Amino acid sequence: MAIPPATNQEFLREVDDELRRDRMTSIWTRYGRLIIAALLGVLVLFAAYLFWRNYQANAAGREGEQLQAAYDALAAGRTADAAKPLDALTRSSSDGHRALALFTQADILLQKNEYKAAAAKFGAVAGDDDLAPAFRDLALVRQTVADYDTLAPQVVIDRLRPLAVPGNAYFGSAGEMVAAAYLRTGRRDLAGRLFGQIARDENVPATLRQRAVQMAGLLGVDAVMQDEDRKAR
Repeated sequence: MAIPPATNQEFLREVDDELRRDRMTSIWTRYGRLIIAALLGVLVLFAAYLFWRNYQANAAGREGEQLQAAYDALAAGRTADAAKPLDALTRSSSDGHRALALFTQADILLQKNEYKAAAAKFGAVAGDDDLAPAFRDLALVRQTVADYDTLAPQVVIDRLRPLAVPGNAYFGSAGEMVAAAYLRTGRRDLAGRLFGQIARDENVPATLRQRAVQMAGLLGVDAVMQDEDRKAR
């Protein structure tokens, strides 16, 4: 007796479903433990990520409190009380906290006239490739200020020449030291030109520009910006 078409299709569907169940059962039997292990691994990694994010947030909060405590102690004249938290922060994984701690330690040393030690602290910031260029450039300028009297003029020139250009945030300070170093090496023309650039740069602090005007004038460079020059700019 022939099987009606509808019944035949139903039979084939049942067979197909049975084969699919057998296949899934076989896969689960063979790989079930691996699948469970993989899922657990993903959950563990996600939990570890959440824990690390929370740990970093808490650590940053604690370090911020340490830094504030150190500043409060310094403001109250208790330099010794600031020493321990600052020292701990110099090893921080936070670039900002580490740099601020080193800068603060260097400033404390400058107040004690310990220029060589202060220069070493600034040098640690300047040489830290993980820090932002703004931190490193400022540290390089301040390092050079701290040990300027002990440096050969050419060392000052080579160290600060990349910063002693108009448009750089530290052009005024770096340029003044480079120009003075040029004078010490007898290159009056280069010194005068650089002093003139500083004097005419309106982004440079006024007191520094005034000094530059005087130095440029002594070296035969007219550094006074006329009204028409200002309008042209």
